[in-house]
Amino acid sequence: MAEQPHTRHSGWLLVSLLGGMFLGSVDIAIVNIATPSIRDHLGASGGQLELIVSGYTLTYAMLLITSARLGDRHGYRTVYLIGLVVFTAASAACGLAPTAEVLIAARIVQGAGAAMTTSQVLTGIQLHFEGRDRARALGLYTAVLSTSAVLGQVLGGVLVSADVFGTAWRPAFLINLPIGVALTAVAFRCLPAVAPKRSKKLDIPGALTLSAALLLLVVPIVMGREAGWPLWTWASLAASVAAFVLFVRVERRQAARGGNPLVTLALLTRRPVALALISQAATVATYFGLLFVLALYLQQGLGRSAGFSGLSLVSWVAAFGIAGPLLGRSGPRAKRLAAPVGRVVLGAAFAGIALVLAAGQAGNDLALIALLGAGGLGYGAAFSGTLTGLTSTVTDEYAAEVSGLFNTTIQVGGSLGVAVFGTVYLDLAPHAGRADAVTAFTVVAAALAATALVAAVLAQWALRPAPPAAPAPHRQQRSDPALRR
Repeated sequence: MAEQPHTRHSGWLLVSLLGGMFLGSVDIAIVNIATPSIRDHLGASGGQLELIVSGYTLTYAMLLITSARLGDRHGYRTVYLIGLVVFTAASAACGLAPTAEVLIAARIVQGAGAAMTTSQVLTGIQLHFEGRDRARALGLYTAVLSTSAVLGQVLGGVLVSADVFGTAWRPAFLINLPIGVALTAVAFRCLPAVAPKRSKKLDIPGALTLSAALLLLVVPIVMGREAGWPLWTWASLAASVAAFVLFVRVERRQAARGGNPLVTLALLTRRPVALALISQAATVATYFGLLFVLALYLQQGLGRSAGFSGLSLVSWVAAFGIAGPLLGRSGPRAKRLAAPVGRVVLGAAFAGIALVLAAGQAGNDLALIALLGAGGLGYGAAFSGTLTGLTSTVTDEYAAEVSGLFNTTIQVGGSLGVAVFGTVYLDLAPHAGRADAVTAFTVVAAALAATALVAAVLAQWALRPAPPAAPAPHRQQRSDPALRR
């Protein structure tokens, strides 16, 4: 049973919970808009720009599940507050960074702080809200994601274009300081404490193995293009497969010994959960890839301002915010089909962009904005449908695992999206210029469309009922306690 907050305080509790997620999401959008300015003022290479974006999301991904377990063990309130302080301090370091290398390091620390806060959000919602209140809280969760993306796009464009006191991109990070301090004060006062589960020990071997696997996978994808794809990049990719296999073995050993594995493998062995997470990772990869590529295309390809670049995606993120409330008012069938249908709409929008560019209409801003709006609506439906399905599938006991898995999936998909689609774009358009940029963006848009449609197939497959399990001889059948039937 969820612990219900006093009605008078539930609003501030939600503000406290969702505020940290808001900051983390805003920072992703702002930084993508700021990358051309960072490239100009710090002399950052294409690989360094990808690390400035994906270094944050990769650290975020590596620490989300671990942070969720830390919240379980030490109390989600404590971990959330520590994360806010770390994020705010790292934002100051980002804004004052003198070189691209320092900025990358500060972004990694900032990603760690964001992981500590975001990993507690769904846990807090599942612990303190139930029934209609939980549905409302999850709707606000989706709405905050869209609002933060809108503000991130607009603020990024405005702050970079304003060039306040000649600081160029720096206010995009420094704006986090007053917000972070205020939010920390509100969260300290309003978040209720929950008794920590000291008996749940942190799975250090699992955390280290998973982090190593993710690093081995993403780093060669980000750095391989500029390095000329030497042998170490391919060796690293091969080693990542072995590391993921080792991670599964470590988790099984932990479970067999009666320990507390980082990931409850029973959740991942269920086809609906596994397919939903894979589909979500692929879908999020298209969004993060679009954020990274679109800013470079518009500013260094078409010569548009950072302000225009920031405003261009407002239609996307606004439509994303509409999708959640619309889905909430829909019937059960619409909610069930939202995940695959939303991804089909998303793929059609990307395909439309590719066709517009191929037809020589690269300067048709209205067509681009309209198609981005359609893409945002599809993305929002897919996101909300997947989130609703996952949170209704598992019991409250596994709130931390679901929170960690879902958010890790988002960040891993985001890191891979920036690395893969960013590499394709920078390969085809390594320098500023319209012709190469249009060609590169056309190819990337087509690739985004194909990825979204594959994700739609996976999401539809996840909805298919599993075949009845054959009775096992000489063994009593037991249902999986992690899942609601």
